Amino acid sequence: MGTADAKLFAPLGCRDKKMNTISINGSNLTPDQVKECLYALPKIQLALDARERMLRSRQVVEESLKSDRPVYGVNTGFGKLATTRIAPDQLSKIQENLVYSHAVGVGEPLPENVSRLAVLLRANVLAGGYSGVRPEIVSLLCECINKGVTPVIPCQGSVGASGDLAPLAHIALMVMGEGEVWHLGTRKKTGDAFAHTGLKGLSLEAKEGLSLINGTQVSLAIAWDVLLQAETLMKLADINAAVSIEGDLASFQPFEEALILLRPHPGALATASNLRKMFAGSELNVSHHDCLRVQDPYSLRCVPQVHGMAKEAFLFAQKILKIELNATTDNPLVFAETGKILSGGNFHGEPIALAMDTLSLALAELGSISERRVAVLIDPIFLIQDAGLNSGFMIPQVVMSALVSENKTLAHPAIVDSIPTSGGQEDHVSMSTWAARKAKQIANNVGKILSIELLAACQAIDLNGQGKKPGKGVHALHQYVRERIPMLKEDRHLSAQLEVAYQLIETGIPVSIVEKSIGVLEI
Repeated sequence: MGTADAKLFAPLGCRDKKMNTISINGSNLTPDQVKECLYALPKIQLALDARERMLRSRQVVEESLKSDRPVYGVNTGFGKLATTRIAPDQLSKIQENLVYSHAVGVGEPLPENVSRLAVLLRANVLAGGYSGVRPEIVSLLCECINKGVTPVIPCQGSVGASGDLAPLAHIALMVMGEGEVWHLGTRKKTGDAFAHTGLKGLSLEAKEGLSLINGTQVSLAIAWDVLLQAETLMKLADINAAVSIEGDLASFQPFEEALILLRPHPGALATASNLRKMFAGSELNVSHHDCLRVQDPYSLRCVPQVHGMAKEAFLFAQKILKIELNATTDNPLVFAETGKILSGGNFHGEPIALAMDTLSLALAELGSISERRVAVLIDPIFLIQDAGLNSGFMIPQVVMSALVSENKTLAHPAIVDSIPTSGGQEDHVSMSTWAARKAKQIANNVGKILSIELLAACQAIDLNGQGKKPGKGVHALHQYVRERIPMLKEDRHLSAQLEVAYQLIETGIPVSIVEKSIGVLEI
């Protein structure tokens, strides 16, 4: 993991582009703005209406300090220590102690762009005006993003309830002017970065430490990174399948609309439509109209059914994450209109965990069926002339098998592995951060799997095409690939070519090439 990851699977219009100002108020953050934060350097500011709401809710917190009534996180301890009252002169100290005690994440740091998104998401929650923190807290978070200062957040240590306590505490450390940060790609002490940029850390007041660490924004930031990558992979899988089907001289009949409409799952209809667009005008298909093959293997024939359900899972995850984008996940929550401070469970990461586990299964299936398509293509001569003297695509398919097997382990649901923490107070947790992290690993593996299929499928067209053109979309992509990666005529060191193919997959360029030729593909 590192800063270089920022451009992987970046939407073509976002890479290396400075975007417009994002004005946050807790309710208006959009998926497009998430893309801007991940793949560009937007300017962030606190909306005026949000500042006014925050001041009103902060007043409720201040008023509660004047009463003898215990209010969780305001004048009490935390978790199992919620019944312990804190003296008025210790309210600031306990907030700082909370951050120090919780900022104990371990493992490699999250990529800089994902950490930046986590800061934006947390700032947006606080801007909603239900956390009772001062506007200065959010303003500092915004200025950190604007000046290229991003907290170093270790990737391990969260169980996803009470939210991402350990990783979010590393954001809180930055607010205090402590810990470590990335400053425009360079890892520094926070104090040094602040001195260089003119930023100043803040002393935390009542409830502010708790409000900075109580939520699911690290899980959510990773999840959005995966979701945007998966959106590209969903289209790439359809594109690869079309190239493989053409390369194997397989039948187009299983993708006819009349057939798919008899089991009309939207994802299957979308996939079949994409395939038909890819195949339009195929000379290859016409050339084997009268062949004796009756039915093709499932990995070719059942693409709409398998890819289609993966898309349904993607859309489910997308729906959940869109809601989470502006969800308030703090605890307790401050309602300025009624003066109430209510404790609840909005910090629980269950929605994100279930979305990511579901998407993990879908992505793993895309990789699995892709490997099977290549297994069909390489039988019996490994897509190479003079097989025996040459091994062709024998070992690339083995590599695919290794990645598919790895994904089988990673696809085990994180959500079912709840383990009680904090002396039993937090007795059911979501593991949402791990669910998102391993979904990212699966997505990366699927990208590599699809890059191998792309080369193998193009090779099959070279060997089986007999000089005839495949469908319009397939032909456009085949030509683009061949301009950069030559046909494998005899064994050579393939690693460099596989890396080129993977870079194409990472950037989503194959999708752009195909859509420019045949129109937008459906998910």
